[in-house]
Amino acid sequence: MNYSVVTYILGWIMELEAGFMLLAAGVGALYREKEGLVYLIVALCTAAAGAIIVHKKPKDMNFYLKEGFVTVALSWIIMSAIGALPFFITGDIPHYIDALFETVSGFTTTGASILPAVEPLAKCNLFWRSFSHWIGGMGVIVFLLAVLPLAGGTNMNLMKAESPGPAVGKLVPKVKKTASITYRIYIAMTLLEVILLAAGGMSIFGAVCNSMGTAGTGGFAITNAGFAGESAYAQWVVGVFMILFGVNFNVYYLLTIKRFREAAKHEEARTYLIIILVSTAIIVWNVRDMFSTLGETIRHAFFQVGSVITTTGFASTDFNGWPETSRTILVMLMFCGACAGSTGGGIKVSRFIILIKTFFKEITSYLHPRSVKKINLEGKPVEHETVRATNVYIVTFVVIFATSLFLVSFENKDLITNFTAVAATINNIGPGLSMVGPVENFAHFTYFSKLVFIFDMLVGRLELFPILLLFCPSIWIRKKEKRA
Repeated sequence: MNYSVVTYILGWIMELEAGFMLLAAGVGALYREKEGLVYLIVALCTAAAGAIIVHKKPKDMNFYLKEGFVTVALSWIIMSAIGALPFFITGDIPHYIDALFETVSGFTTTGASILPAVEPLAKCNLFWRSFSHWIGGMGVIVFLLAVLPLAGGTNMNLMKAESPGPAVGKLVPKVKKTASITYRIYIAMTLLEVILLAAGGMSIFGAVCNSMGTAGTGGFAITNAGFAGESAYAQWVVGVFMILFGVNFNVYYLLTIKRFREAAKHEEARTYLIIILVSTAIIVWNVRDMFSTLGETIRHAFFQVGSVITTTGFASTDFNGWPETSRTILVMLMFCGACAGSTGGGIKVSRFIILIKTFFKEITSYLHPRSVKKINLEGKPVEHETVRATNVYIVTFVVIFATSLFLVSFENKDLITNFTAVAATINNIGPGLSMVGPVENFAHFTYFSKLVFIFDMLVGRLELFPILLLFCPSIWIRKKEKRA
């Protein structure tokens, strides 16, 4: 383990977070809030600590996959621990574990909250909650790769550790350029949503915060009513953009270079859109008597399907009161998630495609033992390593989910609450059902359960293994060099 380069990159992460906090401090200054001063002080202290770490570049920049996993995991933990300080120091969230829960929920784009009301918060705190979604949506490491030159295999190993999906590919030969292209698309889509929301009458502050929450597929609202209190126009705009941000960004890159036919044939994106259309149609039929018009029914069904499958977590209505069929579909969509290479969470559509094709391949092998059949995705053969990694991911996911469900069960809450609370956190969704429904929050859980949820949010956002690797003793034991 090359500890010096890991520490060096963590120092740059602290520098980046300090810069991000200055934006929140600026919002505080704009609205003349004393809380903005807290962000300024924390930012300066963080920047000073980061500067001490990065002042000397390591001589040995050899960087392998294990360093990438450890660096990414520690980066998200450090960012969350520092990012929680302003909430705690300003007193808006008096207990540090609660502040940490809220911050981890922000960076992991989960959107689960311990706050019974958000409107009393200072504007700079509301901005920081939403901005944390935007940072975490594409990933701070991807942002770092776009602005910081790193040598050798450092770039790809960092991207592999943070990027969602069964396999990580490059849009162009250079990883740095891939990160830059991805972030340019991300920024452009976010700005377009801000313009459309502002054009519909939403305040600039609201348009910016809601667009950042949508882009990161996070779900922190800036009003107590959430999107239930917004106009039909705003709900349609956000509903469409949630789904757009759940599409693999490779599709957008193909569109920008005018490879339209290849983009249209993207198998995962097509499957993702079909799931959305079918789910919306079934829910529209199932809840048709709950709304006054067909248009309203379609709008709320479309919004909630888009919100759940992309793991955004915004709510335009209290879907906790919907019929069991609709609620069952939403729970299934929680696990499905969006596309790989998007800002969405969940298991990912591509993994389910691989699993289903693997299933049919096995069935075929029983019927025709001598046949040789390969699994294809996006017109290309799926490597055996990718299939194996997908199977291991699913098994590990089930084990973590079951363990988390068992640990939170000691609070004696009902099974629907516990099950959907774990599902909502490990899949980075936000709201669940029953006591963690869209009009409820996570404040009533004990601090022990909140720590379990914090772990689930981190492990879910980082695709399980970077966080789990931190628990391997061999990572932290320095081996003595052998003398000749």
